[in-house]
Amino acid sequence: MKTYSAKPTEVERKWYVIDASEAPVGRISTKIATLLTGKGKPMFTSHIDCGDYVIVINTDKAVFSGLKEEDKKYYRHTGYPGGIKERTVREQRELDSTALIEKSVFGMLPTNKLRDGRMKRLKLYAGAEHNNEAQKPEVISFKKEGK
Repeated sequence: MKTYSAKPTEVERKWYVIDASEAPVGRISTKIATLLTGKGKPMFTSHIDCGDYVIVINTDKAVFSGLKEEDKKYYRHTGYPGGIKERTVREQRELDSTALIEKSVFGMLPTNKLRDGRMKRLKLYAGAEHNNEAQKPEVISFKKEGK
């Protein structure tokens, strides 16, 4: 019996839509990272990019658990001595809400040459509308059944 190894020409990519207002950012980000890497597919091969496209809507309504809204900080450095800057989740949401999900997913993807290509397949929208209806994306819901 031979081990199957996917080839780049054999990869079929699907499109998925995820609503960021349905679950906490961490839970959504792990699902997005799994879809981008293609780990749920039977043809998954670690050195070939087998992942799918993911559209995330309502990033401006992203949910954080606990007190992360005020306590969680995002740091950056200007490059000058003493140039460290920090923002809370609330400040970052007002400035650019798509960066909340993007930074979270980026940290969950493996650090290798495939990461940049996977991030290009992540489409983030602050509102409820997106311009990828022609691809017929499949909706992934995080809402509990019966509630």
